[in-house]
Amino acid sequence: MTIGGARLSRRALLGAGAAFGALAVLSPTRTGQARAPAPFVPTKTLTLKSGDAELKLLGPDKPATRILAYDGTPFQTLRLPRGTRLQATYVNGLDEGSSLHFHGIRMPNEYDGVPPLTQPLVEPGGRFVHLLPLDDPGTFFFHPHCDETGQAGRGLVGVLIVEDERDPKFDADEILCLKDWRLAENGGFLPLTEPDGASKAGTFGATRTVNGKPTVELSAAPGADVRLRVLNVDATRIMDIGVEGAEAWLIAVDGHALKPVRLDDLPDGIWRMGPAQRIDLHVRMPADGKRVSVGDYRAADIYHFATLVPSGKPKRKPRRGPLALPAAELPFPDLEAAEFHSFTLQQATDEAVKNLGLPPDDPLAKALVASFCVGAATYWSIGQTSWAAGDRLGLPPPLAAMKEGRSYRIEIKNETRFPHPIHLHGHAFAVLGSSKGRLPRHFADTVLVQPGEAVEIGFVAVSGDWVFHCHILEHMETGMMGWFRVV
Repeated sequence: MTIGGARLSRRALLGAGAAFGALAVLSPTRTGQARAPAPFVPTKTLTLKSGDAELKLLGPDKPATRILAYDGTPFQTLRLPRGTRLQATYVNGLDEGSSLHFHGIRMPNEYDGVPPLTQPLVEPGGRFVHLLPLDDPGTFFFHPHCDETGQAGRGLVGVLIVEDERDPKFDADEILCLKDWRLAENGGFLPLTEPDGASKAGTFGATRTVNGKPTVELSAAPGADVRLRVLNVDATRIMDIGVEGAEAWLIAVDGHALKPVRLDDLPDGIWRMGPAQRIDLHVRMPADGKRVSVGDYRAADIYHFATLVPSGKPKRKPRRGPLALPAAELPFPDLEAAEFHSFTLQQATDEAVKNLGLPPDDPLAKALVASFCVGAATYWSIGQTSWAAGDRLGLPPPLAAMKEGRSYRIEIKNETRFPHPIHLHGHAFAVLGSSKGRLPRHFADTVLVQPGEAVEIGFVAVSGDWVFHCHILEHMETGMMGWFRVV
């Protein structure tokens, strides 16, 4: 690697390819495109309606909070088998426009849910039909892609588990959705964004929850193998996830399997994850019947959000070593032939933003982002290009023009004082390296880039217009979003 950057040498590139070859089943004919066959024959049809729900976030004896949810169910969860052809109709039951984005799913671009780039805004009472091939197993989620700070901030988030019949058998499979809430004493919402937060690390909530509760207690037999699916669905908070009292292994990142890594062998014995990131952990319950704690260790005041309590007869023959998931079936870029791009994450102001627009003959030249979907001012940019904000509602030009099926290496350099979880739609990319040397090689859809760090990713481009943005929602809505055009 180069000093201060993540650019890999030829030797490192060859090594990265070899390392990933052991983690993934690769097909030379796949380009990464997840196509909906014509005609698309759904094997599962469902409707998701956004609207109000009630949740006692402040405690059982405190006032309830009117949140947003899908189908009136906080953290609505879908479990579907790998290979499902899903027809999901989104119905907007809100009093403002919205959309539905299935985060981390490789899909045809027209179902990505990003207005006005891939589809029109879904107006109140309107609907939009998504056709999704669920070929990648793992832990995913879904959320709006308009006014995310307001809508997802009030709870409009659901979980999608794509199950794989080839997975090893765990004794328990648990979902842990981590989210903060900005609440007043009467249960109502405080302002979900403030300028001082949006222009810095974000506007934090003080009421921390897992699955909508302060903590959860789960039970498993001594010696049992437990799969924990941990999702950071918060708008802002970076978390350091660790396990005390048991052997634990990282077995998947953003839904995609990797060679199991002992959590204790990672820096500080934790996995650092930003908003929108997910991990799957394999926890083996102690044979002596002790409790196990799972927590966020980022702050001095540790948030122990889950406790695994021994229950039932001990397993007669506890297994040894981790349970590995089947290798991810994902396209791996040709690193030697890959085209290289470098993008810098920067702070910006309205005055510093380049006043660039699409050419008049571009089909999206007249498309405008809804004013309530963006922030009031520009604080961030990718390079000197910022997403719509304030009264600048036109789409900026793409950050890069790419070709379908070609391999790309992208260096993401963070020149700000704050970490940024960077998400690329429509792709599962390979995390190739970091200038800080802290990341194991893995596939992901979101990567956390620390201040002063450069991270390099690689992928095979898929046709469409795909956004590339920070998933700290205020950062995204105040400029740190762009897009790649792949033709």
